Amino acid sequence: MASPDEKVVEEKASLISGLLDKAKGFFAEKLANIPTPEATVDNVDFKGVTRQGVDYHAKISVKNPYPQSIPICQISYILKSDTRAIASGTIPDPGSLVGNGTTVLDVPVKVAYSIAVSLMKDMCLDWDIDYQLDIGLTIDLPVVGDITIPLSTQGEIKLPSLRDFF
Repeated sequence: MASPDEKVVEEKASLISGLLDKAKGFFAEKLANIPTPEATVDNVDFKGVTRQGVDYHAKISVKNPYPQSIPICQISYILKSDTRAIASGTIPDPGSLVGNGTTVLDVPVKVAYSIAVSLMKDMCLDWDIDYQLDIGLTIDLPVVGDITIPLSTQGEIKLPSLRDFF
């Protein structure tokens, strides 16, 4: 049998536990309703051929609902063709989002030369490849911390022709 002091301690612990649960719920609800920047992939274009590979660039528009700028921690990407990853990378610390405006980011994607040649052999007649580009835009929101905005786009991009190499 519990002593009167133990009962008082249990009641206080139960009360404190209930208050903590209510506080957690309150903050979780408030954080869930915080507006976050919205991002879209505008386009993915062929840019050129180098000795290292084929360069593509993705343009991303990010709308910041806050009056202050927000730092971008990193941009990570994976370019896939027919579910096979053909390029991936991370761009650390690419800058900040302007306050109350839209920031356009350029994400360079480099497909290694050996992979590009392999794709060209597979696509002899049609110089287009179907692609999926998955991008993670990690930003640092004050109070909330780091959040990642996932983006994905699909389409067709041109493979370089022989004249692009010369």
